[in-house]
Amino acid sequence: MPYLKLNTNTPITDEKSSPLLAEMSQLMAKETGKSERYVMVELASGKPMLFGGSDKPLAYLECKSIGLSGAQARSLSTSLSRLLEKELSIPPDRVYIEFSNCPAELWGWNGSTFG
Repeated sequence: MPYLKLNTNTPITDEKSSPLLAEMSQLMAKETGKSERYVMVELASGKPMLFGGSDKPLAYLECKSIGLSGAQARSLSTSLSRLLEKELSIPPDRVYIEFSNCPAELWGWNGSTFG
């Protein structure tokens, strides 16, 4: 049920996108304590985007999960920012992350919901 979407203006090659997606998926599973079997990650790169009036490298992430706590959000913010800086050279002050804690009864999967 954890979902992470990365939007960035930084172009990412096919060779780099697969390992990055795998690393993001593993990070989400570890940080949320959920099985990676339920983790979904998405990547949209090379998008026209501005932050603070500048098109320098930036990222916007949507992070959603059932039962996501404030402590998990803070930890994910640190981990994701470090990952983006290491892999894409995007500084943490050019990253926004939107966290959402979704009720289990409002998260659908396999023809039903988790609640």
